Amino acid sequence: MISNREKVMLVITLLAILYGALGLTLRGRLERLRAQRDALREQQTLLADREALVAQRASWEAQYAELQDLMPVFDQNRRVDTYWLGIMDRVAAKNNFSIIKPQVGEEKLAGDVYEMPIDCKDWEGSLEGLVGFLYDLQAEGAMLDVRSMFIRPVPNKPALLRGSFTLYCAYLREASDNAASASGERTP
Repeated sequence: MISNREKVMLVITLLAILYGALGLTLRGRLERLRAQRDALREQQTLLADREALVAQRASWEAQYAELQDLMPVFDQNRRVDTYWLGIMDRVAAKNNFSIIKPQVGEEKLAGDVYEMPIDCKDWEGSLEGLVGFLYDLQAEGAMLDVRSMFIRPVPNKPALLRGSFTLYCAYLREASDNAASASGERTP
């Protein structure tokens, strides 16, 4: 027969096993609960940000309407890369800024606005030429935006800089010639 001492030891062992199993189960559940709580906080933050954007809709629409009037409108069949390259080359020449082999990227549609990147892998000019080039691009009135730029000095010519940049051009396209003439839209 089992003595009282052995019964107590058995009960203590069973309780220890139960508490251990409960602890492991509870630990996993607590970790899942923490992860779910963190995900909920992240989603609540995202929702609050999106609600703030929706609340600013009138402001965004007013800004878009102003910018839309500044954007050039092109016919669906017209190639626009030559137009943007011409502007870029003219502004670069004006500022003694040389751009070697610009590469035109693929046109992308975002809403009703088209965007085309021009990747200039190699350029050379002085600091004054670079600043003048960037200023004149902004003053051009067209939708031109330099989003990434890399600049380094030329080792044997301290007055010169070299680098690369990507110029993004934003514009609109008309569905047909009749729609453009009927609405009085401007085409470059």
